[in-house]
Amino acid sequence: MLRFITHNLTGINGVSIYPIISLLIFTLFFAIVITRVVRMSKSEIAELGEIPFDDQEQAEQNG
Repeated sequence: MLRFITHNLTGINGVSIYPIISLLIFTLFFAIVITRVVRMSKSEIAELGEIPFDDQEQAEQNG
């Protein structure tokens, strides 16, 4: 099945740039995510860690 796809794509000029662009977008996205996680303060991490427990407490109070 892959040969049918590659056969159709060989007729398009400049199609070889798309895998490079997608790899760059993928790498850039994860580099930004990793940078953001590394720069998080300890208090922000603790606050985000308490989110599931806050929702549970609100459900108990309302229910």
